[in-house]
Amino acid sequence: MGRRSLLLLLLLLAFLTPGAATPVPPALRALSSLHLSTSFRSRPAVAMKYSIHYIQQKVDHFGFHTDKTFKQRYLIADKHWKEDGGSILFYTGNEGDIIWFCNNTGFMWDVAEELKAMLVFAEHRYYGESLPFGANSFKDSRHLNFLTTEQALADFATLIKYLKRTIPGARNQPVIALGGSYGGMLAAWFRMKYPHLVVGALASSAPIWQFENMVPCGVFMKIVTTDFRKSGPNCSESIRRSWDAISRLTEKGTGLHWLSEALHLCTPLTESQDVQRLKDWISETWVNLAMVDYPYESNFLQPLPAWPIKVVCQYLKNPNVSDTWLLQNIFQALNVYYNYSGQARCLNISETATSSLGALGWSYQTCTEMVMPFCSNGIDDMFEPHSWNFKEFSDDCFKQWGVKPRPSWIPTMYGGKNISSHTNIIFSNGEIDPWSGGGVTKDITDTLLAIVIPEGAHHLDLRANNAFDPVTVLLARSLEVRHMKQWIKDFYASLRKMH
Repeated sequence: MGRRSLLLLLLLLAFLTPGAATPVPPALRALSSLHLSTSFRSRPAVAMKYSIHYIQQKVDHFGFHTDKTFKQRYLIADKHWKEDGGSILFYTGNEGDIIWFCNNTGFMWDVAEELKAMLVFAEHRYYGESLPFGANSFKDSRHLNFLTTEQALADFATLIKYLKRTIPGARNQPVIALGGSYGGMLAAWFRMKYPHLVVGALASSAPIWQFENMVPCGVFMKIVTTDFRKSGPNCSESIRRSWDAISRLTEKGTGLHWLSEALHLCTPLTESQDVQRLKDWISETWVNLAMVDYPYESNFLQPLPAWPIKVVCQYLKNPNVSDTWLLQNIFQALNVYYNYSGQARCLNISETATSSLGALGWSYQTCTEMVMPFCSNGIDDMFEPHSWNFKEFSDDCFKQWGVKPRPSWIPTMYGGKNISSHTNIIFSNGEIDPWSGGGVTKDITDTLLAIVIPEGAHHLDLRANNAFDPVTVLLARSLEVRHMKQWIKDFYASLRKMH
C-alpha cells in the first residue's frame, strides 16, 4: 500500500482526557441553564423502522445527450410525521450503504417526534444499491464520469421534488438537510446550491475547508496526535518511536517473520514493500481510533470499548523499552481496535473498517474532485514524515483511473471560505475529531453557525442519545434542535404571508 492508498483510506473514514472535568465552551455554556430538549432525556433507544423505496434518476442531470436512468435507493420513516406543522429531515447520503448510515444516525430518530418529522435517507449514487451502470459501474472509468458531488446533489434535489409531488401532505412542508462527514459536506453544499428546496442544513463533522490552501496539510495528523497524547502518559511518544523500531527489526534476516508472529498477522510479511503497507495500516488504525473515540461502547467502524484511545494507551506507557518489547505493546494496542470482541484469530492488514463503506467509489472521488491534502512531519505529530506531493498523487490517480485530479474545483464550485452570503447552516465539530481541523469552528454570520463539542469525536452529535454522552453533546444537540425549530417556524410564517 503506497502513501496515496493510505490517504484514500484516511479519507474513507466524517482533545481532552476522558473523565477529566471539561470546560463548557461559551456557545454551549449559554444553554446550560436551559431545559434540555425533550428528545435528549434518558430514555430507551428508538426502534428504527423504515420502508425502502427507489426512484428513477437521470445518470446525467446536466447533459442532454443521454436519457439513461438508474434506480436510486432511499428510506422513509414516517411514524411521527404530521401533515399539520410537520417537517422533513433529509439525510444526504455519503460514501456507503444508506442502511448503514441510517442505523448510525440516531439523532434524526430521536428528534423525529419533537419536529413532527418524516425521515428520508437518500443513498449516494455509486454506493450501496444505487449503481448507475449496475455491476459494470466501476469496470470502465467512462462510467465513473457521472460520480461527482454536483450529480449527487442533483439526485437529492430531484428526489425532494418527487416526494413533495407524490406524498399527500408533503408539498408545503419545510425540508432540512442533515449529514455527517462527507454527508455533512453535501448537506452544507445542498443548502448553498438549492436554498429553495431546503430551509437549512446541519453539517456535522464536515471538513469543507480541507482543500487546497485553506488549512495546513498537517492539521489532521496533529489532532490525532493530541488525542493520544492527552489519553495516556507517553502514549503518542511510544507510537512515534515505533516506526524506527519496525524499520530496525525488519532490516534483520528474521525480522519480517518475527514481526508477523508478534503482530499475529493473517498474511506474513515477506518482502520489503510489505513493511510500508504495515506502517500505513497501523497509521490508519490510530486515525480511525481518533475518529471514533466515543464515550461508550460502539461498533461504527469496529466493535470498540468506551473511550478506546484511553484503553489503547494503557499498553503504551513506556517508550523507553527494547524494539521487540515496544512492538509487542503495539500489538496489544492494535488488538483493542481489531479484537475487542475476542473473535479475531489474526489481524488482517488489508482491512481497517466496515465493508459498508464504498472504497472504490471514494478512491475515484478523491482522484477527481475531493482532493484533500495531508502531510505529517514527525515533530508536531506522532507519524513518520510525509510531505504532500500533488504530482505523485496525480500520477497515481492517472495510473489507477485514467483521470487527473482538479484540486481547486471544489473551492471554485462551493466558495471555499467565501460563503458568508449563505444562510441557515449549522457546522458542528468535535474537538477530538481530526476532521475538525478542516471544518468551520467559528461563527461566520448569525445564521452560519459553528458548534464545537470539546469531548466530541466524529459526528458524535448525529449518533443516538446515550446515557454516557458528555453534557456538552447533549447541549449541542439541544442547540441544533432549537435552530431547526426556528427554521421550521420561519418557513410556515412565510408560507402564511404568501397566502
